[in-house]
Amino acid sequence: MRNPLAPFLAVLSLVTAAGSEPRGFVPGDHYKLRSVGDVALAPDGAWLAYTVSNRDVPGKPYSQIHVRNLATGKTVRLGGEKEPSSNAAWSADGKWLAWSGRLDGKSGLIVSKPDGSEAKWLASLEWTNHPLPDAGEKMSWSPDTKRIAFISSTPGPESEAASGDPAVITRYLYKPQFDEGLTRFNDNRRTHIFIADIASGAVRQLTSGQYYEHSIDWSPAGDEILFVSNREPEQDLFFNYDIFAVNPATGEIRRLTATESAEYRPRWSPDGKRILFQATRRGLTDLETTMEDTHVWVMDRDGANRREIGAAIDNRQGEPLWSPDGSAAWFTVQERGNVRLYRLPVAGGAPEAVAGGCGAVGAFSLAKGGLLAYAYSGPADLSQLYLRSGAEPARKLTELNAEALAGRSIAPVESLTFVSNDNRWEVEAFLTRPLGMTAASRHPLMVVIHGGPHGQQGPAFNLKNQIYAARGWATLMVNYRGSTGYGQKFADGVFGDQNGNEAQDVLYALSAALRRNPWIDRGRLGIEGGSYGGQLTAWIVTQTHIFKSAIPSAPIINLVSYNYMTYYNMYEQMTWG
Repeated sequence: MRNPLAPFLAVLSLVTAAGSEPRGFVPGDHYKLRSVGDVALAPDGAWLAYTVSNRDVPGKPYSQIHVRNLATGKTVRLGGEKEPSSNAAWSADGKWLAWSGRLDGKSGLIVSKPDGSEAKWLASLEWTNHPLPDAGEKMSWSPDTKRIAFISSTPGPESEAASGDPAVITRYLYKPQFDEGLTRFNDNRRTHIFIADIASGAVRQLTSGQYYEHSIDWSPAGDEILFVSNREPEQDLFFNYDIFAVNPATGEIRRLTATESAEYRPRWSPDGKRILFQATRRGLTDLETTMEDTHVWVMDRDGANRREIGAAIDNRQGEPLWSPDGSAAWFTVQERGNVRLYRLPVAGGAPEAVAGGCGAVGAFSLAKGGLLAYAYSGPADLSQLYLRSGAEPARKLTELNAEALAGRSIAPVESLTFVSNDNRWEVEAFLTRPLGMTAASRHPLMVVIHGGPHGQQGPAFNLKNQIYAARGWATLMVNYRGSTGYGQKFADGVFGDQNGNEAQDVLYALSAALRRNPWIDRGRLGIEGGSYGGQLTAWIVTQTHIFKSAIPSAPIINLVSYNYMTYYNMYEQMTWG
């Protein structure tokens, strides 16, 4: 089978050969590299808002919104020099932009002109550290641009007791989500829908109660706001999102789905007659590491005539967006280590791959006139911003890392496949070769295991692997059974079999790499991984002596303490059956 990375490898070999000594990456480069995150075109296609992720300060990366005038090419940044901003949302007429950031010493919801002028602070924004995986939009304009709905949080019924002395914990999910990282306990705040009046600045709370509402979209007619919520009687024990609609005038709520599967990120069609959304085909085995692939569905505005339109693609499908004319759905698909953007006619027809080849498409946005904007990371750089008009080739609009990448050599990445130990699967791995190789040189190798286990690794730029390569190390990323991007049955392959055949997939990948690449030094092999990859690392080194070092990061080592301290309580059912 032809290697899809061959063109990239050929160009890279020429670039490396042209220089005397390859100059690779070092750990300090982490603070220099920037990437494009969210992307939002104004509905009329006149402006393009996008976030840039910065890593130039201690702590977590922070994002900032930039807005580009597509006619002049002029770009402005919203907010102060080091101040974070995010969640850009355009009004229907494209004349206003809502975003979260800081203005005149106050953080929260802000509206402004696209160039940042006439900025007005409307409300504070409070989120929660409660696990709400795959939550969607937090802001949505009314179609007349006079109001904006947004998500914020209020204290829940457990908050007072849980914050007392002594703290009284009554919830099963008493731990915060994994990426919060600042506190030890659930803050018990509930996310609800609020509405701000743009002219007066008045804010009122639309929903309330013990449940969480999020992922909102205001209807074109202005009469309802879609949202997602888990309304199970024991919501801490049973995770099951459903789609609801609330009347912004009366607060009346109607339920649109009631299924065993989970629904995510609903979107009104441009005419307001249908709803596009993500959903699984069955109930979830776990809320944090979801085995079930999401697919794209459509239903009538009353919840009737639900049908899956993405059934032809047996892979995990991302958040869908309507085309401006309502004829097609656009969404990303995970495919064999890559993420590609697809267009699918809603009335029926074959899916069409629109963007993304060897790498990963991230956020994307559509506007009138056939405009498509998207973030894309290839093998040689983090995500950059691209714009395409109609059938014309896409143009790269950002070169955020031009200075940091200048003179750098990029280590090549190549795919290898092999047959699994039980002859059930073709398994894929990605080998990053070290820099400075010669015909006689031998090099150590680090096996890198992804977490999840329901995730994937691929050829998109990976700084850690490039740092290894610069020091003469090869790295091997293995998409073992349980990984996404290879179909639902492959994702199911790890069910009830933790540290079983998926561990054999990792070892078989290493054996295949060693046999096919004699330059790998068998006496200098290491293994590392994070989360599920961390526990798998810790397990594998008890089964073989081939590795001289192991780096288990955030691993599960003690299943007893884990069971009582985790925020995702269905993990053991998925891994042990």
